[in-house]
Amino acid sequence: MPQHVYIIGAKGVSFYGGYESFVQKLLEYHQEDTDIQYHVACKANGEGRMDVSKLEGVSQIVEGRFTYCNADCFLIQVPQWMRSAQAIVYDVKALKECCRHIKENRIKRPIVYILACRIGPFVHNYVKKLHKLDARIYLNPDGHEWKRAKWSAPVRRYWKESERLMVKYADLVICDSINIERYIQEQYKRYGPKTTYIAYGAETKRSSLADDDPRYIAWRKKYGLTQYYTMISRCVPENNYETIIREFMKSHSKKDLAIISTDNPKLTDKLEKKLHYKQDSRIKFVGTVYDQELLAKIRENAYGYLHGHSVGGTNPSLLEALGATKLNLLFDIGFNREVAGDAALYWANEEGALAALIDGADGMREEKVIELGSKAKQRIIDHYGWRSIADKYKSVFAY
Repeated sequence: MPQHVYIIGAKGVSFYGGYESFVQKLLEYHQEDTDIQYHVACKANGEGRMDVSKLEGVSQIVEGRFTYCNADCFLIQVPQWMRSAQAIVYDVKALKECCRHIKENRIKRPIVYILACRIGPFVHNYVKKLHKLDARIYLNPDGHEWKRAKWSAPVRRYWKESERLMVKYADLVICDSINIERYIQEQYKRYGPKTTYIAYGAETKRSSLADDDPRYIAWRKKYGLTQYYTMISRCVPENNYETIIREFMKSHSKKDLAIISTDNPKLTDKLEKKLHYKQDSRIKFVGTVYDQELLAKIRENAYGYLHGHSVGGTNPSLLEALGATKLNLLFDIGFNREVAGDAALYWANEEGALAALIDGADGMREEKVIELGSKAKQRIIDHYGWRSIADKYKSVFAY
């Protein structure tokens, strides 16, 4: 009998978004493994919904369920009027569906793996139901959601309390960062949480596109790019957009900054009023890139990658940059140093610090750039290879 694992908390499976990318890779690497059967919740409507039509090799949807990479995927509808609260309702409804499916199909010793700490105030009753069904509840706490700048003070208090309750009732907490695991153990010592560390993963294989591939050439031509730095992230304040843009504008670099991001007019308008970045022809917001081979080529050919994430654990976009881009300039915080070690350069959130680092990077000897690139790829191979991480998950699911 296979081990049944229910995954909730991701919006579905895709190559865009941390949890979604993680689920995608887990399914890919275990799709031929008869010892494990995944059941994955997917958001059917609203912001970030799972567009099933974009998945290759997917079955037809029957009564809200479809098969992808041999996983049983189930669609969850959410009230769209609830806006930011959609995520909470989505997780609660997905958890309710897990209980129903486990009970009706008499699944033996299943695992329900919850990604992120959004539903702490609601989780206890479901945990009791699941324990009665002989299920275990695993949790991935992500990073410090309660620190994100976009949330108001009351919402931050909710996220902190939700985190506490999720950790309290979980049977196992799987941390994607050593720093996060240490935080969980210290902050919630009174609950004696059982924790383990399994990082996110990345690839080091090169893009299948040649440097003169029409797709890549067209992308560069569209935005007038020759030599460029890039940053790839959600457009939110905690990713240090203001600092990166301000400091790039202060630098003497002749290269462009190609910002690949989600759309956030509220933040970009605010940045324009404060920084007037549109007057600097080097600063270029270029939208999103869903073509994975093109995105890999963009990373490979970037002169450098700028990473400003200040909240969270092991960030997927950082791993992907280390696997592809030679020169990586990272915000100096414990999570980022844990991942990159001595394979990257670091900047502090201080006036002039990043501008000076960019100027120094522009003048760096080619041998040093190549050396850092080799170290970065080796770091991925040694610590963040997807095969190894998929094997670790199979082991932790086999209880």
